[in-house]
Amino acid sequence: MLRLIREGGDWRTLSAELFDGKGSWGNGAAMRVAPLGAWFADDVAQVIQQAALSAQVTHTHPEAVAGAIAVAVAAATAVTEPDLPPGRFLDRISENVPASMVRDGIAEARQLLTIGDSALAARMLGNGRQVSAHDTVPFTLWVTARERHDFEAAMWTTAAAGGDVDTTCAIVGGIVAASGSTRVPSEWIRQCEPLPDWAGVPPLERESDAPGGSPPQR
Repeated sequence: MLRLIREGGDWRTLSAELFDGKGSWGNGAAMRVAPLGAWFADDVAQVIQQAALSAQVTHTHPEAVAGAIAVAVAAATAVTEPDLPPGRFLDRISENVPASMVRDGIAEARQLLTIGDSALAARMLGNGRQVSAHDTVPFTLWVTARERHDFEAAMWTTAAAGGDVDTTCAIVGGIVAASGSTRVPSEWIRQCEPLPDWAGVPPLERESDAPGGSPPQR
């Protein structure tokens, strides 16, 4: 797709033509959208609109769009209502997600909140092995509903379920970091490779825990 765009193709047409004209229902849009949800956290209508627009650049299938909306609303809710109980947290997300298998999965995730075993929850909700939003996003929201105030616990809970771990951890990490209520372990920060000079960002904190993330200041 990128090659075709470089050759003059219109990304709107190319994205919609993927997978025999159905568009991708994968997780790329959901993986990258949490910061957007945090940025527009004070306006849920904007969260929904911008999440949908950001998804359609690469993932036009309705399930992928629904997954992006769900993650963006989750990040926004983590910012604006950090103390919601897990069930209400998932309710708030479901209220804003269009009818879809993703939304059905979130409803199932709510019913599974009493389960403490992430591997069991993943067997019922999916863990990304099918590379689809509806097989991935509900499980990540199950994790964040339970663990969004503890970054390390959220990451280990997600990873323990196996599957497409880089995808599920990216989604969970984005939502949990948006809340600003937890920190990345300092040892994890120390293990990170430094960003290149051309990135123009300050070095990562090394001596103390770095914030897991906070709402951007506008």
